[in-house]
Amino acid sequence: MQTHVERAPAATMTGERVVVLEAGRAESNYWRDLWNYRELFLILAWRDVSVRYKQTMIGVAWAVIRPLTTMVIFTIIFGRLAKLPSEGATPYPILVLSGMLAWFLFSSILGDASSSMIGNANLIGKIYFPRIILPASTAVVALVDLAINLVVLLALMAFYGFLPGWRIALLPAFIAFAVVASFGPALLIAALNVKYRDFRFILPFLLQFGLYVSPVGFSSSVVPDGWRFFYSLNPVVGVIDGFRWCLLGGESQLYMPGFVGSCAVAAALAWLGVAYFRKFERSFADVI
Repeated sequence: MQTHVERAPAATMTGERVVVLEAGRAESNYWRDLWNYRELFLILAWRDVSVRYKQTMIGVAWAVIRPLTTMVIFTIIFGRLAKLPSEGATPYPILVLSGMLAWFLFSSILGDASSSMIGNANLIGKIYFPRIILPASTAVVALVDLAINLVVLLALMAFYGFLPGWRIALLPAFIAFAVVASFGPALLIAALNVKYRDFRFILPFLLQFGLYVSPVGFSSSVVPDGWRFFYSLNPVVGVIDGFRWCLLGGESQLYMPGFVGSCAVAAALAWLGVAYFRKFERSFADVI
């Protein structure tokens, strides 16, 4: 079987050098190509945002209704029925919604990026560009949703008279951590999804399962001390705890051994996802 080799439709001239873009080139050249194709990234990101919010019945309202509905359900189940404690004096709905922000960012990137290769099959078969741009561009939609949900959370905090402290200034760092934690598994599943299409049916189940085992509707502090470190190895736990540490005004404390473990696992998954994606990237056009 002849291997498909991708080449840029035309070479670009930079001074006296001719730059030829091919799949499978050295890593330094590959990451340089990402910068050269930054306009394509912006175009794809804008397209994904437009598709999400244009020609829909409720548009942006969906980004508000979904977390609020889930917040009400989780508050009733975990706060009223199970009577689990909150973080200090934090009202339980705020505890849940702050966890929802982190979970929806993580799950949206993971879900959308994992299906990005299949959804852009025609584009992949026509031209060369770093394929990692496709899953990366889907993260912009999740960040737009996060901005909308953050406004909702701040409005709810104002309603309860519970406002965040100075730690909220560090929230962008934890947003970046959430992106890294979700992007590694997303790249891994996106590459697997090209070859094994049944992953698109498995992923929704895994996300639904992850919603209930992650500390979205409850505080991770309720986990027994003997198990908390191992529980915190789930990168989502570190993401949610980090968001709450920033947003709950000192009422939430980071469990540092578990948070360091979450960061280590997230970094390992990010490396694995990029390595696996790059390994099979040159064959995508043949398989898809």
